[in-house]
Amino acid sequence: MILFFDIPPAGGGIGIFAAVAFFLILAAVAFIAFKLLKKTVKMAFRMAIVAVILVIAVAGSVSFWWLGSGKPSRPEPRPRPVQTK
Repeated sequence: MILFFDIPPAGGGIGIFAAVAFFLILAAVAFIAFKLLKKTVKMAFRMAIVAVILVIAVAGSVSFWWLGSGKPSRPEPRPRPVQTK
């Protein structure tokens, strides 16, 4: 069973999908935070909170993309059986 988890999926599609999904989720969180803080906090503080959330979103997206889209590793070739005469 462990051999199934040894080889990563081919291509970088999973890394790109994770990066985009992570960014969109945190962008939505930033938008909701901006709207919720509309009447309670001044504009500069709201923008600082939104900027921090978006910086985390960009950094997380880049890390997901970078870590998830590497070359797939090749499994070790099987040794050839020795032929006896």
